[in-house]
Amino acid sequence: MSASADPAQVLVRRRRTGGVARRALLGAAGLLAVVAVWEVYKALGPDDGVVVGGLRILPRTDDVAMPHVADMLTRLLEPTTRAAGAEPLWLTVARAALFSLGVAAVGWVLGVGVGLALALLMQRFRLALSAVLPWVVLSQTVPLIALAPVVRGWGSRIAIGGMAWQPWMSVAVIASYLAFFPVAVGALRGLQSPGRAQTDLMRSYAATWWQETRMLRFPASVPYLLPALRLAAANAIIGTVVAEVSIGLRGGIGRSILEFAQSASGDPAKSWAPILGAMLLGLVAAGGVVLLGAALTRYRRGEAPS
Repeated sequence: MSASADPAQVLVRRRRTGGVARRALLGAAGLLAVVAVWEVYKALGPDDGVVVGGLRILPRTDDVAMPHVADMLTRLLEPTTRAAGAEPLWLTVARAALFSLGVAAVGWVLGVGVGLALALLMQRFRLALSAVLPWVVLSQTVPLIALAPVVRGWGSRIAIGGMAWQPWMSVAVIASYLAFFPVAVGALRGLQSPGRAQTDLMRSYAATWWQETRMLRFPASVPYLLPALRLAAANAIIGTVVAEVSIGLRGGIGRSILEFAQSASGDPAKSWAPILGAMLLGLVAAGGVVLLGAALTRYRRGEAPS
């Protein structure tokens, strides 16, 4: 370490490193706790589950409904099918997850763009805030499983420059539909966060609205925007998986969940593989936003919770 290093900066780095390690340990502990609860309930719970008043409130614990975690992990290393030369199950799930990740990334980018545009519009014009914000909130009450076929039907009638609309584009649009909401709300909060003294100072410099937004409001919105981007990434994954199932798009993790579920009675551990893949997909998406946040560390003081 250099003798000229600022002690305050060293302390900040140590705290930051300690915070990352603490969050990693807490995440690992949470995962182990879920595995422990799964195995304890499987060992102690009734085979037919917990039934109250004729309604099953806790799942069955037989090997078909709840295979052991070790069995699920072992099954990942085995061939996907019994056909000669079949690839391992983990590789099949990884291919499907990468396909869904690409579609979700497109949806996330679209959702972030729309959310930021709406936030800028609502921050700039008070009339737009009163007129648009209620519709932004109301948009999230539309059932996604009912929206997916409608979007696919509209998309099948679209042709841009001779390029036909592809089914994966409909899935990306649906993912963006879920992703834009937290970005619009979080960015709006951030853009409105500068105090009166700060905005008056910018106006005393004769700054235009765009200069004030670029130099003051955008940096001030980062602590609010990053949690919103993480939530938008998770929403994009959820929207992608649900839309793949609703539309019937092949190649993604959502379709794999549906297809593997058909063999649940004969190969229960296999049906859980794409579900584990979807969980890891959400972690990867959130991790990508964390990397983005690392580049904006200087603006993250007092980061708002998501």
